[in-house]
Amino acid sequence: MLDLAEATDVFQKIQKMKEGAKINTSEDRPVLHVALRANSSDVYMVDGKNVVPDVHAVLHKINEFSTLVRKYVGLSTAAFDLPCLLTNGVCPSGTWKGHTGKALTDVIAIGIGGSYLGGEFVSEALKTEPKAKNASKGRRLRFLANVDPIDVARATADLDPETTLVVVISKTFTTAETMLNARTLRNWVVQKLGAQAVSKHMVAVSTAIDKVTAFGIDPKNAFQFWDWVGGRYSVTSAVGLLPLALQYGYEVVEQFLAGARSVDQNFLTAPPRANLPVLLGLLGVWNSSFLEYPTRALACYCQALNKFAPHIQQVDMESNGKRVTADGTALDFSAGEIDFGEPGTNGQHSFFQLFHQVWNCVESMCWGCG
Repeated sequence: MLDLAEATDVFQKIQKMKEGAKINTSEDRPVLHVALRANSSDVYMVDGKNVVPDVHAVLHKINEFSTLVRKYVGLSTAAFDLPCLLTNGVCPSGTWKGHTGKALTDVIAIGIGGSYLGGEFVSEALKTEPKAKNASKGRRLRFLANVDPIDVARATADLDPETTLVVVISKTFTTAETMLNARTLRNWVVQKLGAQAVSKHMVAVSTAIDKVTAFGIDPKNAFQFWDWVGGRYSVTSAVGLLPLALQYGYEVVEQFLAGARSVDQNFLTAPPRANLPVLLGLLGVWNSSFLEYPTRALACYCQALNKFAPHIQQVDMESNGKRVTADGTALDFSAGEIDFGEPGTNGQHSFFQLFHQVWNCVESMCWGCG
């Protein structure tokens, strides 16, 4: 498999990705989500520009904004203008409150696909981590993705618009499901608090600032990400980090980024036999394309990883769900697996039963052949 990786220039392609080459040929874009986790001293170039300073400017804004929302100090909002979060800490912490002066203790993050699955996965994983659990006391974070009204009802159940901040996450601000839910929650806020409350109860994560403005959200309250970030890899951009920082605090987010950065460094610099991401990828090729196994079960025995399977379904299956090569040649073999899974002990009492039956059949055939 390592010989195959060498023959297909995998390691040269990794370097091209790191250098900001437009390896996403169908959209003529770089694929540079590793820059989202970069140290401030790192350099990642896109079209001749180092994008790391822009990344850290957004991280600083997330840090400042989440601190303003999370730490209520009993000060009146009348003395503070909303854009003060951009002035490097002029606002005392905890001064971003709701329209009626109440602290915003609850957050609803609206998105779908890559604007939802990664954030929910990490949020669930952190719920019982001691530091994160302590940091989230008195706060609630919910995600809204489905356009089914039941999902809206569940997301808003027991919440009061007076104490709720809505984060609308959409790169283009045109995604049908996200914008329908965003309009629904805007109406939810307006019906209780009036149209003027939108600026204090809704913020956006988007690249389309004109559409954010047209929707009624102050463009100063929009958090940027970039078209070199594929949606399914965006959890370490403002897409995932803003909701996570609001719930768990920015210090926890920094630790999450540091962990991602450590894996990036292994991927970008480790030799093939010590390169964990490359080895995992090669195992997928071996199982799917060579052994022709159509599925892969993800059975995490830690309940905190209960949203891991849905996240990997998108990260892996949307990436590898292709019937042609990069140059358009039709494939005559499978290029990816169907991922599915449940937390471990649950799976033992459902799909594991079929695993046992299949294995018994294989054993019988082997014994029959001597």
